[in-house]
Amino acid sequence: MLRPTLGTHVTAAPLISLDAVSIRHDESARATPAEVSFEVRPGEVVLLLGPSGCGKSTLALALDGLIPHAVPATLDGTVRVAGLDSAEHTVAELSEHVAMVFQDPDAQVVTGTLLDEVCFGPENQLLAAGEVLERAERALKLVGLWERRTDNPDVLSGGGRQRLAIACALALAAPVLVLDEPTANLDPAGIDEVYAVLRDLASERDHAIVLVEHNLDAAVDIVDRVIVLDADGRLVIDGPARDVLQNRTEQLLRLGVWLPVSTLAALHLRDAGVVLDPLPLSPSELAAALDAVDVLPSPRLDGPPDAATADAASASSDASPAITVRDCSVRRGGRRGPVVVDGVDLDVASGDFLAIVGTNGAGKTTLLQAIAGVIASPKGSVDVLGIDPSRADARTRARQIGFVFQNPEHQFVAHTVAEELELGLRVQGADDETRRAEVDRMLARFDLTEHRDRHPFLLSGGQKRRLSVGTALVAGAPVLALDEPTFGQDRARASELLDILSGLNAEGTTVLVVTHDLQLVADHATHVAVMRDGRLLGVGTTAEVLAGPLIEAAGLRHPPLARATRGLASHPEWHAVTRMSQLPVARQAAA
Repeated sequence: MLRPTLGTHVTAAPLISLDAVSIRHDESARATPAEVSFEVRPGEVVLLLGPSGCGKSTLALALDGLIPHAVPATLDGTVRVAGLDSAEHTVAELSEHVAMVFQDPDAQVVTGTLLDEVCFGPENQLLAAGEVLERAERALKLVGLWERRTDNPDVLSGGGRQRLAIACALALAAPVLVLDEPTANLDPAGIDEVYAVLRDLASERDHAIVLVEHNLDAAVDIVDRVIVLDADGRLVIDGPARDVLQNRTEQLLRLGVWLPVSTLAALHLRDAGVVLDPLPLSPSELAAALDAVDVLPSPRLDGPPDAATADAASASSDASPAITVRDCSVRRGGRRGPVVVDGVDLDVASGDFLAIVGTNGAGKTTLLQAIAGVIASPKGSVDVLGIDPSRADARTRARQIGFVFQNPEHQFVAHTVAEELELGLRVQGADDETRRAEVDRMLARFDLTEHRDRHPFLLSGGQKRRLSVGTALVAGAPVLALDEPTFGQDRARASELLDILSGLNAEGTTVLVVTHDLQLVADHATHVAVMRDGRLLGVGTTAEVLAGPLIEAAGLRHPPLARATRGLASHPEWHAVTRMSQLPVARQAAA
């Protein structure tokens, strides 16, 4: 249930005020955002939506003064923070009023322990030691990291580092909290923890929260206002959250932004003649709306794509494995470090689309990196199409497997987007004409043509992710391994990327993905491997895993659509519906 909009928003003085704000990054041809004006008042939770590259993260950086003071960009218009013109006051001065959680948590880690990291901000505000420690303890407990306060941030999982970044922001006790994709690297339990913290903050009516978020299924119940930018960075919608998400869905879909899974399911059902009015915004609302319908058409449990998935699963059981993992154990930090992957045995058949899932710290990314040869594993424990990837030379490894890091910046080494794409082709020895043609094709495929001469680090988060995937695809390796491939992507770009991966998979490419998005798993994967505490709990077809006990055993939550259908009282035949393609088809199409 979304928070009600309270009248205090109207009367209180704004904490944030933007007047005709346009921002152009150095080396960029146009400003995004462009001519944006809005205010944020105490008590508001504002969700900022828009397609990838529209300037959401750029706008977030302007709210705490990093633009124009630290990031090379030109700001036109005025940003006022608690009445202070951001152009005339330092970042340090503005940080007393606005705390920021970046899209990449590694961008703000500077010390050697979690406690020191959280203390760093309040210490720089010259607070008394007792208050610094009190704030740090409260913040770390709120995000579930107090027991690990003496750990080095480097040993945290990606989700753990994101929770640490949120704790650092909370410790500043600023009245405005700006969060850029705060749950992108979190498992469902971690997402619940983060939003429990944000829900408590939202209940304190002297705070304001500005949220850039693609995971609307998690965010929707704390948001009371939505601001939407179009592809050119212009403000096109600003209104109450429920009104915008329920009554302007067609416009949002045209813009390519995310909607909650439950809303997308209801729109699909509307095309099939099942009208749910008002549109549900959460699994519980979808479940209640479906149970209120007397007669529902039968779901497509016996038709495609489940039949195709079943065929693929059957075929892969007879196929020779593309990947064989035997007793693979990996320690973090050398032979004396903790075990993060523990005795894993895994076979992946040629043509599988395997999703590796588990909570933060389960060992998913480490296992994927061992399979791809990014980190060393015990000799002979990993075989990818006849090679030991961690011991093969770069050219041999690139011919067999393409890899995409969780953080795209970790793999960028060239000075321009085009050069980054070209690098893999150079390693393969492709001639000049082939390199030019393939680079142009990838730039067009991932909507990066206008950015071909920009430095990769100056792209938006979503653009960086598309480039990182392009670098893995360009060499045409028969195995692709991707860590959180849809991180930072808008709905349209994520759908395009998954369609590309599914198309390559249908043509025979073996695809492995690590992801926390179990709806992505349900809709696209043929098989699922479930991990917990470094061990492999089990592997099976997607239908088997989502219907069985492994998801709960791993400490995960079922995908949003499954959460809505599993408990339906009036329509038990719908309990097995987990993926969008199982929903009834439109009547015209069925005819």
